[in-house]
Amino acid sequence: MKFIIGLGNPGFRYRNTRHNIGFLITRELSRKFRIPVTKAKNKSLFGIGSIEGVDVELIMPQTYMNLSGEAVLKFVYKENANTEDILVIYDDIDLKYGSIRLREKGTSAGHKGLESIITSLKTDNFPRLRAGIGRDTKPEDVSRFVLEPFDREERKCLNYFINEAAMCAVSWVTLGANKAMSLYNRR
Repeated sequence: MKFIIGLGNPGFRYRNTRHNIGFLITRELSRKFRIPVTKAKNKSLFGIGSIEGVDVELIMPQTYMNLSGEAVLKFVYKENANTEDILVIYDDIDLKYGSIRLREKGTSAGHKGLESIITSLKTDNFPRLRAGIGRDTKPEDVSRFVLEPFDREERKCLNYFINEAAMCAVSWVTLGANKAMSLYNRR
């Protein structure tokens, strides 16, 4: 079983904000592979299904972003999952808007949701898919920027961006991290 965990903030207020790109990508996987993410357990919404013949669980923690580790730890512990079998998808302000980067492990680089997961799991040894929401210059108020909706220019290519990230996650499931990185990190 593979676990794909999209990070975001629960509630209508945050639905289409930059910080919720992990949720948006998870919803796209849910739509493409007809895996409803509607069941509630472990402080999360989740759905179980199959992607290209591989059993997967799509997870959207319903804790706020900074407490994502609480929900992820419960899934990893209760499902007896190996950390290499989870993929965390989250927003990254340090990556140019629309770019994606898959990594097998690494630090939080200051992302509070990822930091919470690393602290809860007591390891940074798990795959993650960084979805770039940044601009050429860093905004003065990062918190405000990530909690704002995508602007008009960003929305023009948002569907393509979400689809590209979803397909990277599919490659991670079906081909493994190394092959998926070689396919998607160059783009």
